[in-house]
Amino acid sequence: MAEPRLYQTVANQIRAMIESGEYPVGSRLPGERDLAERLGVSRVTIREAEIALEAQGWISIRTGSGVYVQQGQALSALPQVTAFDLTAARAIIEAEAAALAAAHITEDDLLALEELILAMSAEGISAESAALADQEFHLAIARIGGNPVLEHCVSLIWRIRNELPQVRQVYGRVCHNDSQARTHEHAEILAALRQRDPQASRNAMRQHFHRLFEAMLEATESAAMEEVRQRTEQDRMRFLATTRT
Repeated sequence: MAEPRLYQTVANQIRAMIESGEYPVGSRLPGERDLAERLGVSRVTIREAEIALEAQGWISIRTGSGVYVQQGQALSALPQVTAFDLTAARAIIEAEAAALAAAHITEDDLLALEELILAMSAEGISAESAALADQEFHLAIARIGGNPVLEHCVSLIWRIRNELPQVRQVYGRVCHNDSQARTHEHAEILAALRQRDPQASRNAMRQHFHRLFEAMLEATESAAMEEVRQRTEQDRMRFLATTRT
């Protein structure tokens, strides 16, 4: 079994503090610098660990306010879905999150999103760090909209994306090879948000998932040949039917 990444080890340490009652639900975690000194790691590692914990439902990262403890969710609560099911749902839910964010976004929010896009495409960045920046970009958009139910839905989406093996495998296969397209699409989403245009933001996010869906189909077809071609064609039709306006 592969050794856990450093940020995963740190995430487990922070979760243990939460479960022990040291930081109860509703409390604010110490700042990145304090946690980094306590755990003997960099602030970047703390940030990566917190992003992972947020996707798992343990904490909420509130821009300009801090990091607050939430109630974690059991892995058994996750629905058993395919990567195609998840992407079809993301095209609907996250498109609406982007439209809502366009009406509430601030200049500080725009700057934070821009920094995340730069992090995704930074020279020498690991695939895992780029994926974490990608995750935080989507979670941040959900937070900016200001609807806690929608934010919760997007957090749950990322738990499914990261924790279900059958989903993680397909996403990992595609994201390893499409970093340039992914960066361009996130820049298009940011441009629409900067214009405070809900419809353009909705369309840019939806187009991102349309392209991702097709890329997943191509990767899956290459890996599994004719049998998977038949199944993914059905998934394509279901996807188009659910997102047709």
